[in-house]
Amino acid sequence: MQLTTFEGHTAAELGRSAAPQDDYSPYKTIRRNGAVVPFEPVKISIAMTKAFLAVVGAQGATSASIRDKVASLTESVVSSLMRRKPEGGAIHIEEIQDQVELALMRFGEHDVARAYVLYREQRSQERAARGEALHQITINVIRKNGNKLPLDIARLRATIESACKGLAETDADAILSETLKNIYDGVPEEEVNKSSILAARSLIEKDPAYNYVTSRLLLNNIRLEILGEAVSQEEMAERYASYFPAFIKKGIEAELLDEKLAEYDLKKLGAALKAERDEQFGYLGLQTLFDRYFLHVDGTRIEMPQAFYMRVAMGLALNEVNREERAIEFYNVLSTFDFMSSTPTLFNSGTRRSQLSSCYLTTIADDLDGIYEGIKENALLSKFAGGLGNDWTPVRAMGSHIKGTNGKSQGVVPFLKVVNDTAVAVNQGGKRKGAVCAYLETWHADIEEFLELRKNTGDDRRRTHDMNTANWIPDLFMKRVMEGADWTLFSPSECPDLHELFGQAFEKRYTEYEAKAARGELKVVKKVPALSLWRKILTMLFETGHPWITFKDPCNIRSPQQHMGVVHSSNLCTEITLNTNEDEIAVCNLGSVNLVNHLKDGKLDSDKLKRTITTAMRMLDNVVDINFYPVKKARNSNLKHRPVGMGIMGFQDCLHTLRIAYGSDAAVEFADESMELVAYHAYWASSEMAQERGRYPSYKGSLWDRGILPHDSINLLAAERGGYVEVDRTERLDWNALRERIKTYGMRNSNCLAIAPTATIANIIGVSASIEPTFQNLFVKSNLSGEFTVTNEYLVRDLKALGLWDEVMVADLKYFDGSLGRIDRVPQNLKELYATAFEVEPKWLVDAASRRQKWIDQAQSLNLYMAGASGKKLDELYKHAWVRGLKTTYYLRTLAASNAEKSTGRGGELNAVPVSGGVTAYQSAPTTAPAQVEENLPATDAKFCSIDNPDCEACQ
Repeated sequence: MQLTTFEGHTAAELGRSAAPQDDYSPYKTIRRNGAVVPFEPVKISIAMTKAFLAVVGAQGATSASIRDKVASLTESVVSSLMRRKPEGGAIHIEEIQDQVELALMRFGEHDVARAYVLYREQRSQERAARGEALHQITINVIRKNGNKLPLDIARLRATIESACKGLAETDADAILSETLKNIYDGVPEEEVNKSSILAARSLIEKDPAYNYVTSRLLLNNIRLEILGEAVSQEEMAERYASYFPAFIKKGIEAELLDEKLAEYDLKKLGAALKAERDEQFGYLGLQTLFDRYFLHVDGTRIEMPQAFYMRVAMGLALNEVNREERAIEFYNVLSTFDFMSSTPTLFNSGTRRSQLSSCYLTTIADDLDGIYEGIKENALLSKFAGGLGNDWTPVRAMGSHIKGTNGKSQGVVPFLKVVNDTAVAVNQGGKRKGAVCAYLETWHADIEEFLELRKNTGDDRRRTHDMNTANWIPDLFMKRVMEGADWTLFSPSECPDLHELFGQAFEKRYTEYEAKAARGELKVVKKVPALSLWRKILTMLFETGHPWITFKDPCNIRSPQQHMGVVHSSNLCTEITLNTNEDEIAVCNLGSVNLVNHLKDGKLDSDKLKRTITTAMRMLDNVVDINFYPVKKARNSNLKHRPVGMGIMGFQDCLHTLRIAYGSDAAVEFADESMELVAYHAYWASSEMAQERGRYPSYKGSLWDRGILPHDSINLLAAERGGYVEVDRTERLDWNALRERIKTYGMRNSNCLAIAPTATIANIIGVSASIEPTFQNLFVKSNLSGEFTVTNEYLVRDLKALGLWDEVMVADLKYFDGSLGRIDRVPQNLKELYATAFEVEPKWLVDAASRRQKWIDQAQSLNLYMAGASGKKLDELYKHAWVRGLKTTYYLRTLAASNAEKSTGRGGELNAVPVSGGVTAYQSAPTTAPAQVEENLPATDAKFCSIDNPDCEACQ
């Protein structure tokens, strides 16, 4: 390409006029010889202009059209480079040119891209002919102490080879070559390590083994930052023991750690640390811990991975008699990834402000003092890292009489706007966004406007774009929908007792209020066809992803604590079902068993599961006493009932290991069998603690006390509902023995089980989240720690065995959004086994959840996936969920009936593509909405919570 003149301008002049004019001083460019020069976007513009002129010529277009195209392309390239290094840094010339090539292809400039590729190749051959090589200048490295030393390539190679040790299919030379491209004279020592990390990270899509190579290289950088020198993995076995007491001391001096930790035998605990467990981490898990969990002083980390788990364990063992032994026991289940505490516990255990609970549920009173007290409580709870569920049903509806002013109420919605903005303003300890979900019962007269809170149209003062909403649906409404009857809306100020009733008592009182309304005795009343309201609920769910559909009656009828009050809502993630009132804020402490770690010889190892769960339940029970409670009502409630929520994760990993397709009867059976085992051991462990520590104070009169176990309560639901219950009742274990034990010793905890989303803790240990099916077999995950390539290791293993794992397969998986369905050379049995979430009929998810719900005393975060959503499909799915006895559902995640045409990329990666509403869809092209949606659901650009959305509490 020559520097062609064009209407009186040179390519250089055109390029300069098109280049962005921002300040790029924090950025540098690494030339091929290792020299570092200023980063100049104008040179990108010049190169692109040359490419255009080489194709179109001086007569082919106007200078204005070229300038506009080059400006847009340059901006795209620069933005992409800046996203990769938001804080500045050095960028290799080859990476810049790769991004130029990619941008040309994405913008559809295929001929220009071809000319650019040929030009690059020509220049490469010319350099080779001249004998030019990388790093012809001497590269000096600046160590942390300020000393300058020549780059020790042999040592760098040894470090990379050590990271690759034991991992077949990895190429240390490829990582080394890519690393050397990105370093320069005067490079800091830690930047050399970062360069090797990025080099290994770029190869993860080729083989999942590079995930562990990248993690091990990151460990080198972590050790350098924390220990102040390069220390090998082999040396850490000895080094951990001496480092650990110093870490505790430093944390206490920095006023980060509780001074009580110094009372432990730190030498004994340091000796118990297992350095080899550092190598269990994948890159995503370790980077997440490093970015968000490890303690730091003035931005510098002080906490190594095994010290992190021991610190959490020590914080949970503070009140134990034999503290050291219990801390080691807790450490072992955490550091082996058999069980993982929830994020607030990992953040704060052992610190001076140990807020360890995940969920808070509140009921808002129907007066200004009560409303703003509730909003204040939201702020205090959110400040210390808790997800919130608010019950807003008691607040009077729009148009209701206000006795104190003789005026009319504005209803619930204006206050929810304040709740929304409070969640934005008060984030969770500065570590993740504040998050809240508002619940409203379906008979509330404001329900229709409540359904529209997340719409992007209408009066923005009556919209809440940053909070979640959920519909708390009584069984009577669902019966009216099934039977095509009418439904009546009321204001709670005229029928306050409906809020406190459920089952047949609710039905009786509700029909009495309908009779009063017919006689004209109520002022705020509206009658609508139940089916019309149901369709609007589904329409809003489709358009906005909200409100979530949750069922009031099974949550209450099957609640062990129905003698103490009413479950008025669930929590932020719909798995907690605890009583709330004006005097009690429900609190739940969470953690999850890694199910796949308990498989042995093709089945679950019941003995190991029992050991893990017994320890895990003790850890969760300890949280109740150790926890810092931001508000008094939460403390009183938690000590009175002592609820905990142990869940599971790695369910999909189990199915892959057992060669069971998610969409199958075998998977439903495994869901039943696995949850029965978990429930049996959890309830047994709580009863054992009751024998040791005493029953929870409100035990008397509970379903436990009455000899009714969670799966027995299905009979109560069927009796109250009078039909519409289709739940399998199979039992495999000796539940009579457990009944006798509970009869003798009672229970330590009012509630024991709840399946949370586990998004971040599953990332940390490298398993599938919660009970989720595989999202995609190859995709880019975006969270608060950045973007990470994720591959399905089980699939890669199987494809390798068949000789099918190659670059073409990687490209095909990218093109087809991580799905095998349209890749002809993949056998049908693998397509079924590795079907992605949107390829599994959602009824299988509901049926598996129904089997789990049988055993669970609370609920589960159940996301539903649907490809080609329609009103008919949504109607059938949610009715099916109700009949199957589910207590709650969570996000509805959909794919459209058709996908946009994909552009061709140059070996690129899957990209996070922004769509409407600020949501991120992890596909190589945007999804379009269906042309027509059945059953009165309009076509729309759906705005659902994406998978691993960094703005979503549930995804974190």
